Amino acid sequence: MMTSALLERAQAGALPIRTGAFVAIVGPSGAGKDTLIAHAKAALAGEPQVDFVRRVITRPCDGSTEEHDTLSDGDFVQAQKDGAFALAWEAHGLRYGIPASIDNALDNGHVAVANLSRGALPALRERYANVAVVEVTADPEILASRLAGRGRETREEILARLARTISYDTTGPSIALDNGGAPEVAGEKLVAIIRKAMAFADMSGTV
Repeated sequence: MMTSALLERAQAGALPIRTGAFVAIVGPSGAGKDTLIAHAKAALAGEPQVDFVRRVITRPCDGSTEEHDTLSDGDFVQAQKDGAFALAWEAHGLRYGIPASIDNALDNGHVAVANLSRGALPALRERYANVAVVEVTADPEILASRLAGRGRETREEILARLARTISYDTTGPSIALDNGGAPEVAGEKLVAIIRKAMAFADMSGTV
C-alpha cells in the first residue's frame, strides 16, 4: 500500500518524482530481458542505491524466469484500487504491477530497474522525471527459439505472438541493446547503463 506521505505527495500534485532514476527494460518476449536483469543484479549486488523491482503478476511463479509476487486477478484489481502499485498494466492476458514502495526509493535518490511493457512507458514518464528506457532486441529466429524453450505456448501461438506488431507511444528516446549473442556481453552493457543512471541520480538529488 502507498504510505500516507506518498498519498499526500500525489494529492499535492508533487509528481513526477524528480530525484533518483528509473531504468525500464523493454522488448519482445524472448529477447532475454530477465536474463540481462539477473546478470546486472548479480554484478551490482553490492550497490544499495540500485533497486531491482520485484513485480506483481497474475501468474504463478514457475521458477524458470524472474521471481515475482503472485496475485489472483480479483486480488490484483482490488490492490490497484487500494493504491498498491506505482504502475500497473495488462499484457498477454495478464496483469502486471510495480509496487508503490518504489516511489520512496526514487525519492531517496535510488535507481529502480524493472522489466516493463512498452505500453506502460507513457505512464512511467509521467510519474518519474528521470527515466532511461533500454530496448532489448534479438533476431526473430532467436526469439522463436527462446519462446519455444519456455514450453508455455504452442508453435502457432509463438508465431502469432511474433507476428503481432503493436505501435506504442513511448514519449521519448530509448537505448537499443542487442541480446542476440552471449548474454554476458549485453549484460555488461546493461550494467554500464545502470551505473550511468546511478551517477545521474546522485546529481539530480543535488539540483
